[in-house]
Amino acid sequence: MTQAAPSTSKLHRPLGTLSHGDDPILLTPEEAGWTWTGLRVLRLPAGGSRTLRTGEFEAFVLPLTGGCTVEVDGERFELAGRESVFTSVTDFAYVPRDAEVVLASAQGCEVALPMARCTRRLAPKYGPAEQVPVEVRGAGTATRQVTNFGVPGVWDHADKLNACELITPDGNWSSYPPHKHDDTEPCTVVNEEIYYFRIAGRDGVTPDREGFGLHRTYTDDGSINEDVVVRDGDVFLIPRGYHGPCVAAPGYPMYYLNVLAGPGEERSMAFCDDPAHSWVRDTWATTPTDPRCPVTSAEGRVR
Repeated sequence: MTQAAPSTSKLHRPLGTLSHGDDPILLTPEEAGWTWTGLRVLRLPAGGSRTLRTGEFEAFVLPLTGGCTVEVDGERFELAGRESVFTSVTDFAYVPRDAEVVLASAQGCEVALPMARCTRRLAPKYGPAEQVPVEVRGAGTATRQVTNFGVPGVWDHADKLNACELITPDGNWSSYPPHKHDDTEPCTVVNEEIYYFRIAGRDGVTPDREGFGLHRTYTDDGSINEDVVVRDGDVFLIPRGYHGPCVAAPGYPMYYLNVLAGPGEERSMAFCDDPAHSWVRDTWATTPTDPRCPVTSAEGRVR
């Protein structure tokens, strides 16, 4: 495991600080200091397998590199996966709480399991890559790709869990204007959120710790005021407050997985902009989008 960079932030968790054995990340709600949202990232060697018990958590099985099989409740799903998060949209699986899940990979893989503590037990389900909507959001230097695989209205087969992927071309800004999902006015939806970053190296495809990006999270009262450098494999926790922008340094495209869950009876990713910067959205109607987006599709790289 790569040595983590020193950090004084309790919200920024550099690569290595959440590792568990050979796995890059084991982030439980207890470790995060909140209630609902968690994340695991597992590595399976070629020919390897792993048996997991979900307990009180539902989860997505999302290949980051390579593919795997998922066996749960007598169902078996073949996830073709992808070369990297910068090469294509992937298929995925939903697994319920109180389940035994067996993951296996012939060629080896790295898999993310965004998860949420939940109450309802749903059936396992497969999500085909070709049915995942890819959205180009923003304009100009705020253009980014949003891969909406696990969001309400697209994927409604979940109790609490919301998740999506973003790709920000190098030099661009995303999660902008800054926004929040918390219990302060005028928000109506409360969510804990995880950002899991992957940063491409010089080839624009292979994740590498050489590159970097920037991330900001803050509150009106100043109790949170974080401006951090993020590198490949880092995690940032957002319990409350405005988050954004995420900035991809020139030369280094940025990916992040967003995981959200909260106490609401209905899943929602509703947000409130920082009113100081929400005017920027109005400029997008007359600003061209960055032609580098979309970056990927189910068929592979677009640009």
